Amino acid sequence: MTWTRRRMLVVLGASVLVVLAANVGLWLYVSSARRAPSMPITVQTSQASSDFMPLDKPRSLPELHFANADGKDLSLGDFRGRVVLLNLWATWCVPCRKEMPTLDRLDAKLGGPGFEVVALSIDRRGLAAVQPFFKELGIKALRIYLDQSGKAAFTLDAPGLPTTLLIDRDGREIARKIGPAEWDSPEIEEVIRQHLSRKASAESATRDVRSGSDNVQTFNADEVPK
Repeated sequence: MTWTRRRMLVVLGASVLVVLAANVGLWLYVSSARRAPSMPITVQTSQASSDFMPLDKPRSLPELHFANADGKDLSLGDFRGRVVLLNLWATWCVPCRKEMPTLDRLDAKLGGPGFEVVALSIDRRGLAAVQPFFKELGIKALRIYLDQSGKAAFTLDAPGLPTTLLIDRDGREIARKIGPAEWDSPEIEEVIRQHLSRKASAESATRDVRSGSDNVQTFNADEVPK
C-alpha cells in the first residue's frame, strides 16, 4: 500500500469518527433537553414591539393563584368581569425592567373598575424584591402581585420573560405577547379600549379584586432564578 493511499484511509477514518462523535453528542444533548424541566428564560430583545399575537378564538385559562402585597390570596377567577393585561415578570429580567414604566403609565391612564394591569412577579424573594424595585423605578399605579413559587410561568406555558396575556371579561386569553412592548403606545391603548367596550357574558360577575379573595390553594413548583 502506497503512502498516499494509506494517508487517504487515515483521513477518511478520522472524518467518520468526527461525524459519529457529532451525532452522539447531538443525541445526548437532545435527550438531556427532553428530560430537563422547562424553565422560563429571559427574552433578550433590543426592540420593544407593540404587536400582540391574537388567538383565533378566546382560550380558557387554567386557575392561577397568587398573592397581593398584603399577603392576601387571589386567583385569576377574581378578575372576572374586567379586562386584564397579565404581565409575567421578574426583577432580574432586563427587558421587564425596561417595559415596567410603560405598564405603569398604561394602568394610570386606563386602570379602574373595567381594566387592570396585573404585573405578576415570579421572584422567589417576593415582596422583599419587588417593593424596592417599584420604588427605584417610581412605579405608582401598578399593584404588587406575587407568585414566589414561579408556577404561573409553567401553568400559562410562558416560554420566557416577559410574557403578557390580554384577558377578556370572561377570563379568557385573547392575545399574547412574548417579550417587551411599549404598553402605553396609542396602538395598545386602542386595542384595550375596544375590549373595554364589549360586555362580559351573563355568567361573569363583576368583582373588585383589590380587596382580595377567600379562594386559597397551595402548590409547589420548580424554583426559578432570583
